[in-house]
Amino acid sequence: MRLDQRLIADMIEPGTRVLDIGSGDGLLIDHLFRHRGCDARGIELNMKLVTRSVAHGLPVVHGDADHDLAHYPDHAFDYVVLQRTLQAVARPREVLRQMLRIGRHAIVSFPNFGHWQLRLKLLLNGRMPMTAVWHTAWYDTPNIHPCTIRDFLALCAEEGYTVEQWMAVDEEGERAPWRRSIRLANLFGEQALFLLRRQGG
Repeated sequence: MRLDQRLIADMIEPGTRVLDIGSGDGLLIDHLFRHRGCDARGIELNMKLVTRSVAHGLPVVHGDADHDLAHYPDHAFDYVVLQRTLQAVARPREVLRQMLRIGRHAIVSFPNFGHWQLRLKLLLNGRMPMTAVWHTAWYDTPNIHPCTIRDFLALCAEEGYTVEQWMAVDEEGERAPWRRSIRLANLFGEQALFLLRRQGG
C-alpha cells in the first residue's frame, strides 16, 4: 500500500465499519478486512477499478463522491475515508459534510499545494507548477480544487470540525520534527492526513 494508506489504516480501530471513497483497486479495503477485522466497503468512480475490486471479492460499488453520498443514512459508518481525492471533487465542503453525516469520523488525505517546491516553481516560472505528485498540466488535471494544509485547517474551523489527529509527510514519507508546527508542515509537507469528527460527536 501507499504510505498514506498505511497511515490511514493505523488510524482506524479494529472491528469498525468503514467506507472508502475513491477506493481505487481496493487495497485499503482488503487490508482493513484481513488485518483489522473491519467491515470495509468502497465507492469508486472508475468502472475498471470497480470491476477489478469486485473480481477479487471486495464490496465496491460504482459511485461519485459529489452525488452519491447523499443516499447513505446518517451514522452508517464509524469511519469514512477520502484518500487523495479531496482536490478532485467538485464540492469539497459538501463532500466533507456528507462524510461526517454518515460517519462518526472522517479521514482525509490530500497532496499539499503549499509545499515549498510548488511555491518556488510558481514564483520563478510564473506558471502552474508540476511535480511528481502534481504531474498533470493545468488544462488536463483532475485536481480542480488544490488546497494547502492551512487552507484545510481554516475550513475545519469554519465548519466546526474537531481535528483529532493530523500529520504531514515529506517526499520520502518521513514525519520530520517540523510536523508539530503547522506553518512548517505547510511548507515542507508533501502530503497531509487528517482525522476529523464533528464537535460533540
